[in-house]
Amino acid sequence: MRKRENGPDWDRLFEIAAAQDGYFSVDQAQSVGISRPNLQAHLHRGHVLRPRRGVYRLVRYPVSDHEELAEIWLQSDQEGVFSHETALSLYDLSDVLPARIHITLPTSWRRRRQPDGAVVHYAEVPPEDRDWFGAVPVTSVRRTLRACATGGL
Repeated sequence: MRKRENGPDWDRLFEIAAAQDGYFSVDQAQSVGISRPNLQAHLHRGHVLRPRRGVYRLVRYPVSDHEELAEIWLQSDQEGVFSHETALSLYDLSDVLPARIHITLPTSWRRRRQPDGAVVHYAEVPPEDRDWFGAVPVTSVRRTLRACATGGL
């Protein structure tokens, strides 16, 4: 699965996926010259997995503790920010394990398809209210505490 002259750049895709716990989106694959049919062929050969619609995972990439977050984040076109109970848990500010993953999406997402298996909140999250937890964005501690207090948690 190496790059050929003017062909798919699998090395570049690996770099992208490595920064996202081994996951990548269809759009990211296409950006490095990997077509949907090529991606499907590698899926059928067992080189990649498709855990969600539009999201793929390199089979040989090591498993991480929170990789389901990368799946959901990629399904949100990298626009979502993990928030509420999920952020509390990531910051280790609560001993309660959230039953579902919470993500905040921009208000423009109200009419779009939501990421599978997540509780979705809609709001704009400016850069100053964002931090990173590994490969994914998470609301800042201040914003997380405010959102949980407002939500009655």
